[in-house]
Amino acid sequence: MTAASRTDGKLTVALISEVFWEPDGIGRLSERLEEAAGRGADLAVLPELPLNRWRPSTKEAVDDDAEPMGGPRVSAQAKAAAAAGIGLVGGIIHREETTGRRTSRALAFDRSGGLVATYEKLPLPEEPGFWEPSHYEPGSEPPQRIDAFGLPVGLQLCSDINRPEGSHLLGAQGAMAVLAPRASEERTYQRWKVVFRASALTSCCYVLSVNRPHPEDRVLIGGASIAVDPNGQVLVETTDPIAIVTLDAEVVRQAGSAYPGYLPVRARLYAAAWGELAGRDGEAG
Repeated sequence: MTAASRTDGKLTVALISEVFWEPDGIGRLSERLEEAAGRGADLAVLPELPLNRWRPSTKEAVDDDAEPMGGPRVSAQAKAAAAAGIGLVGGIIHREETTGRRTSRALAFDRSGGLVATYEKLPLPEEPGFWEPSHYEPGSEPPQRIDAFGLPVGLQLCSDINRPEGSHLLGAQGAMAVLAPRASEERTYQRWKVVFRASALTSCCYVLSVNRPHPEDRVLIGGASIAVDPNGQVLVETTDPIAIVTLDAEVVRQAGSAYPGYLPVRARLYAAAWGELAGRDGEAG
């Protein structure tokens, strides 16, 4: 936990549905973070790849879309967070300097602009408008709880949420909120909403997601920002550029003592069963 983190068991989050790849993007990012901080937010969450164009609209990868840690998009996000005095979840297409391997990487910064966590997207869609394997590879590590913001959180990226193992793992690790930046089509939003509510209820934690706001390169991206509590109740659902919601650790604790929250996870049993299946989906052992 950073020195400036809250200690009252609450966390106020701003869901910022805007992207910042245009020439004026860095200035707009700073303005949005300052606005969010001014409205009482401790942490801001941006959409998937917020400083990039939506290149997966085609199968043509662009070299300048990716960067190593310390690249210009990483630095811009860190500086904007520090200037506004707010935690930030953003992201980049990360390029490993030694191998050239590219991944969609979420970045978490504390309010001083320090990088406190990263997470790389695991399942990648491959269909019109979302040719993601042509642009980056799947991640290779499971999500981990993050204890930098006073209330423990975890990260998922877009399609991750449709494979609930990650959300369930984070809930079992003690994360009280799953933060899920995304880039999805407006026509599919109701299906995503079902998954968000089910993930919150079965993981016994808050689930928050913020989308890229507008169609890009003939891909009909759009749909609401949403926040769901551990009981599966929708707290926020809006297409406003900024949505503010306060999370409360006590709500998570109460949900954990009620059904289905108190049911045992049976991690060892399921780990053994999954272990028997490992490798059948093309992954290395």
